[in-house]
Amino acid sequence: MHSLTQSRGVRQFLKFGIVGATGFVVNLIVFTLLQRAVPNHDQAVPYYLIYSFAFLAGGVSNYYFNRVWTFRSTGHAVKEGAQFLSVSMIALAVGLVVSALLAPYLGHGHKTWFVATVSGIFVNFFLNKYWTFKHLN
Repeated sequence: MHSLTQSRGVRQFLKFGIVGATGFVVNLIVFTLLQRAVPNHDQAVPYYLIYSFAFLAGGVSNYYFNRVWTFRSTGHAVKEGAQFLSVSMIALAVGLVVSALLAPYLGHGHKTWFVATVSGIFVNFFLNKYWTFKHLN
């Protein structure tokens, strides 16, 4: 009987989590830099634009590393990239909804960003595993 860590799906999920953590750091760095560089005191640049740009920057990083390391794909990079981006848009929408729900209580800072970003990890993994990289299952 296989131990839990010998399961291919579990290994992929763990790798996906590691890659997600690196994308999370990219997202956090971009979010923080933009939040500091672009004052939001008069809503000149709305929070959701800063959040979206940072989220997508982390997503580009995640796509590359998930393609080459987590799923070891040699499939059509543009097709997979478009699918990965579509899944990222779904996760972004989830994050924006969570942000909108939490902002009245937590504000538009790092607490809201953290919960909103974490909220889509399972949806993100399963949609990418069974749609973007389904040919590898």
